[in-house]
Amino acid sequence: MGEKRAMEMAKLPRDFGHPPRRLKTPFRAGLYARVSTQDQQTIPLQTRAMRDYAARRGWTITLQVKEIGSGASQRERREQLLEAARRREIDVVLVWRLDRWGRSVTDLLATLQELEHLGVGFVSLTEALDLTTPAGRAMAGLLAVFAEFEREILRERVRAGLAHARQNGQRLGRPITAALHADQVRKLYRAGTSKSEIARRLQIGRTSVRRMLKERSG
Repeated sequence: MGEKRAMEMAKLPRDFGHPPRRLKTPFRAGLYARVSTQDQQTIPLQTRAMRDYAARRGWTITLQVKEIGSGASQRERREQLLEAARRREIDVVLVWRLDRWGRSVTDLLATLQELEHLGVGFVSLTEALDLTTPAGRAMAGLLAVFAEFEREILRERVRAGLAHARQNGQRLGRPITAALHADQVRKLYRAGTSKSEIARRLQIGRTSVRRMLKERSG
């Protein structure tokens, strides 16, 4: 009788009046490593550090992405990781350093905001930035300040550059080089030269060739 009672008690929820607690599912982590073509030897270093960290946190590595030789404006493999986040296939993105992930402060902030909207965490090992924690999310608010600061610097540089160009008498706006070739374009076309060949010879765009010929015929 006592053994039966003990078995029944073992089946009861731990907290009276509440359903049994389910074990938390381990985070599904997506790892992102990036290096230049000349710096490929650091890939194992980044990967090892991220895998060790994920193991300590008890995370399951679902996806691991390596980007080599991409410039500042093109990070195609990173987009694969973001697509996985959009499909809810990962719960957290893990990087070795922030500059491995973001092209600029503005780009970094935009991607972090998207991940936050998707409910996906973000961790950068070198900066100890962990957006899966309340403290980390508070730190992320500072990035918005820096992003606006970066945008303002760029605006100031553009305004200063335009002002300097005006002071030196430089013409602003689209170049008029193509228009100077109008007579040559028409002569070559009348001689039977194709539009693409005219563009190649004069080193101007085919759209410009077509426009000049159309203006003449009109």
